[in-house]
Amino acid sequence: MDLIRLHVRGISYSQTQHTAYALILEEDFGKRKISVIIGSFEAQSIALALEKDITTPRPITHDLFTTFAKSFHIVVKAVFIYKLEEGVFYSNILFQNIETKEEIEIDSRTSDAIALAVRFEAPIYATKKIMEEAGVYMEMKEDNLNNDSSFENTLHSIENQISNNDIEDAFSHLTDYEINDLISKAIDNEDYETAAKLRDELVKRK
Repeated sequence: MDLIRLHVRGISYSQTQHTAYALILEEDFGKRKISVIIGSFEAQSIALALEKDITTPRPITHDLFTTFAKSFHIVVKAVFIYKLEEGVFYSNILFQNIETKEEIEIDSRTSDAIALAVRFEAPIYATKKIMEEAGVYMEMKEDNLNNDSSFENTLHSIENQISNNDIEDAFSHLTDYEINDLISKAIDNEDYETAAKLRDELVKRK
């Protein structure tokens, strides 16, 4: 399998989906980029891991898993984005027990896989086929994209969105038909938190 190594280029607010973010991954030796739509909580987790100077009062889910894995001498060796189907990226995480050298590959949401990869400083790969299908040459405007030096801005934006309940407010003006359509799209993108909030909005109306 031909693999191309990627790195996190930035996180920006999605222009096509409410309460979602676009995680931009760029090939190491080239200018092609792919955009992975992720939820606000996943975006916050990835940004926290990339912004080394910020720590949370209590460990969030990906931090907890990282501590748990390291306690049992398990590390993330690599992340593989191996399939793109109907706009959804599919990924595997390669784990290794550093004592026994045993390796196991486990299916994962791409957002979770990358959140762990940045914590373990593990390489991220996509297949050549995916880059040919989804890779685009795009110029990144720094005012629309948070790069390695400004992920703190992304965190503030996400935290404000969550604390102000923008997710729920964003759905209040939508029709039931539009909400059901968004639920289907959220599930297709494996954004189950947004799907749950959309369903809550429908329940409130009954």
